[in-house]
Amino acid sequence: MSPLEALVALNMLPKIGPVRVRRLLEAFGDPATALGAGKDRLMRVDGIGEETAKILHSWQDHADPVAEIREAGERGIAIVTQDDEGYPAPLREAYDPPLLLYVWGTIEPRDKHAIGVVGSRRATHYGTQATKKLSYQIAQAGFTIISGLARGIDTAAHEAAVAAGGRTIAVIGSGLGKLYPPENLALAEKIAAGFGAVVSEFPLNTAPDKQTFPMRNRIVAAWSRALLVVECPAWSGSLITANLATEYGKPVFAVPGPIDKPSSAGCNQLIRDGATLVADASHLLDDLGQLPFARKASAAEPAVEIPELPEEEAAVFAAVTSDESPVDRIIERCGLPAHVVSGTLMKLEMRRLVRVFPGFRYARR
Repeated sequence: MSPLEALVALNMLPKIGPVRVRRLLEAFGDPATALGAGKDRLMRVDGIGEETAKILHSWQDHADPVAEIREAGERGIAIVTQDDEGYPAPLREAYDPPLLLYVWGTIEPRDKHAIGVVGSRRATHYGTQATKKLSYQIAQAGFTIISGLARGIDTAAHEAAVAAGGRTIAVIGSGLGKLYPPENLALAEKIAAGFGAVVSEFPLNTAPDKQTFPMRNRIVAAWSRALLVVECPAWSGSLITANLATEYGKPVFAVPGPIDKPSSAGCNQLIRDGATLVADASHLLDDLGQLPFARKASAAEPAVEIPELPEEEAAVFAAVTSDESPVDRIIERCGLPAHVVSGTLMKLEMRRLVRVFPGFRYARR
């Protein structure tokens, strides 16, 4: 049995979970040895009782890892383990990181700079519009939007990131072969086709239930650099995600809502409890700062940091100096069409790379 097959088998077993798997690996060294151990030896591991030891000992009755890996390959889904470079770096630091991830699409290194956006499935017009505005701005600033592909706020967040031409990660509470909710299949296909990835820790044909969604929420909280709650009632899964983010040491932001609307009671309470109020993406971006730079000047170079940017943005940024310059001068310097320069300057402003002055004059920050 290969190491991947053994990990997939462990991940497919009921009533095990990532914490118990970690203890098994600490005790036995590798997953194949754990699967081949006797029940008495298994029960000496902390947290492994008689029922769990019985499941592990008879694992072949519960899992067919060869068939699972083959089906994933046929569906174009990658299985990423903690030993793989593609495993999200922020998840490695979690107390209970997923043993492995099923990935439909691509996870890129820049996706470690993710902002979680969550909220009610029963979003109001106010919540939907706020989500679209903020998620669009955050995606344009270069951060990846991570959410749960659920109805309502999650859907609006993913759609806005795609509309902005940004990155988005959808972490779902089911297996990728049982994508939920089914009406978001087209959105999932679009995300996987070039805007990010749809991700699950569950075996392919796992149906969603009351246990899978809280497990999904912990991934969103752990992966995110910060969490933005847009709209939720007083009792909501979004508040669970916010609590998890706090436990992981991540800053929590919330959008205020009308005091007479139950749909905003959760967000208003979060703000009262210490979450940062957000009415514009700049409130969040100012707190987090701009994204890391790809290269810094050496001691012999001028003290100018050159960020890693797409080609057009890099050309426009290079045409902006530390002194205020009118838009016409910037267009002349970079040689790009006026509408391209104007749109790109807005993106650079959202990335906190340039500052706008009266009269549409720009300078580097």
